[in-house]
Amino acid sequence: MPFIETGLPGLLVFEPTVFEDSRGYFYEAYNEKAFAQQGITTKFVQDNQSCSSYGVIRGLHYQLSPHAQIKLVRVLSGVILDVAVDIRKGSPTFGKVYALELSAQNKKQLYIPAGFAHGFSVLSETAEVLYKCDAFYNKESEGGILYNDPALQIDWKIAPDKAIISDKDIKQPGLADCKNNFVFEG
Repeated sequence: MPFIETGLPGLLVFEPTVFEDSRGYFYEAYNEKAFAQQGITTKFVQDNQSCSSYGVIRGLHYQLSPHAQIKLVRVLSGVILDVAVDIRKGSPTFGKVYALELSAQNKKQLYIPAGFAHGFSVLSETAEVLYKCDAFYNKESEGGILYNDPALQIDWKIAPDKAIISDKDIKQPGLADCKNNFVFEG
């Protein structure tokens, strides 16, 4: 099971081996042993699933320590632009953005360690997104960064007049002012 480094420490793209024939396809979306061989021993405790329409931008979200979440994100139907931002103080890639199209067709997944803000935009008519988390949701530890913070220069691949963004996400602070207790542990 191949893992591809992204240039941001700990952030990995997982490309499963897909077996296709006349019946369709089969693949292991998650295999604990294969992930452990890569040094990933995350114990996932919660799966989240969303369905959104074209133009929706969700994020950038995270949970503060000690409730920080590691995520493994994949798309069940449609296409999204998945975005992760390194917000670990002291990281050589602090404030760097990584974006990747995830789709039902390419079956790629993004492994996002704690200390990253996460969001996505929907590029298809609709998209169903599933992500595994290693910690339970904790409202009191919610954190976020403004999706269009000029310091991040994220191209969500959605025209501004087509973007659908929640009131909560529009009111998030920029990277420079966000609540953050993450420290890079090289």
